[in-house]
Formats: sequence, C-alpha cells, structure tokens
Amino acid sequence: MAAIPSHEQVSLSQVRIPVDMEAHAHEAEDNHFDYHQRAQWLRAAVLGATDGLVSVASLLMGVGAVKKDFKAMLLAGFAGLVAGACSMAIGEFVSVYTQYDIAIAQMKREEKTKNSEDMEKEKLPNPVQAAFASALAFSVGGLVPLLGAAFIKEHKMRLRLVVAVASLTLVVFGVIGAKLGRTPVVSSCARLLVGGWMAMAITFGMTKFIVSTGLQF
Repeated sequence: MAAIPSHEQVSLSQVRIPVDMEAHAHEAEDNHFDYHQRAQWLRAAVLGATDGLVSVASLLMGVGAVKKDFKAMLLAGFAGLVAGACSMAIGEFVSVYTQYDIAIAQMKREEKTKNSEDMEKEKLPNPVQAAFASALAFSVGGLVPLLGAAFIKEHKMRLRLVVAVASLTLVVFGVIGAKLGRTPVVSSCARLLVGGWMAMAITFGMTKFIVSTGLQF
C-alpha cells in the first residue's frame, strides 16, 4: 500500500483539530454556565405565571361551582387577576428591597471602598424591576383561563374548558422551566399539573360545600 504523502497528512490534521477544539469549546462553555443564576429569574417568572394561572383558574372554578351567570364568573376572574397582580408586585418589591437593604448593610460592615461599593451595587437586584416582572408574569398566567372562559356561554362547557386550558398551560410552563433550567421535564410538568388540579378541585369543592350548608350567595 502506498504511503500517504506528508503534505496530505498535515492537511488532514489541520481539518480535524479545529473541529475538536470547537467541540471542546462548546462543552467547556456549557459546563461553566451558571444555571444557578439563571434559576433565580426563571423561578420568579415561572412562579408568577403559574400563580396567576392557578389562582384565576381556581377562582373561576369556585364561582362557577355556585353561579351559572356568565358575567359574574368573568367579573370575579378579572378582579382576582388585578388583585393578584398587585399583591405579587407589592410582595416582590418588599422582598427584594429587604434583600437589597441587607446586602448594602453587609457591604458597609465589611468596609468596602467607594469604588468597590459602587461596583457591587450594580449587581444588586432592582426592586422596581422585580415588582413589575412579577406582576407581568402573574397577569400573563391569569389571562389564559380568563380568556378561555370568555367565549363560552354554556356553563358546564365553560368549566371544562377552564380546566383543559389551565392543564395544557401548566404542562407548557413545566416544559419551559425544565428546558431552561436543565431539569427533568416529566417531573417538572407533573408537579405543576397535580398542584393545579388540586387547587382547582379544592376551591370548587369547598365552595360547593359552603353552599350546601345553607349559605346562599
């Protein structure tokens, strides 16, 4: 068998080496990516959207358990959406601002220099941004079951649609959270789905029970 010329050997190695280096570079970048940092904002976004979805869907199921009136159900859902978004925004603002104050106090105790302190302040969370993001996420999640119920006049079909839309959206949230956070998809979806079903079932059942005791709305 004829020997491969030396210049061909060099060209083959030159083709192979960049490919290997590129693969190692992508692998190193993936291994050093800070998924914990991503998990912080991911948790806030998924939590806010899921909270809005489950809260409004459960509220619609609770009202629908005792009221067949279309307007009453939608009005209650809208009120729950606005109240929940405001509550999430205020709670997130207070929580993040408290965290901000603690971090500033710790920096002062450690007697940081002025330049270092200014640099560290830029890395601290912004309470206003956190409040806005939390309220927005809640509103997006809450709009899903509300819009799903807005176009169905028949009572039982409306309740079924709320459950179906909420369930499908919970699965979508679970998949998104799992993909971005690099966690198991099945367990993430199962947790959200079972939790949402429990919330809607408990709200529906408790409202039915209260009415069955004689209290009328």
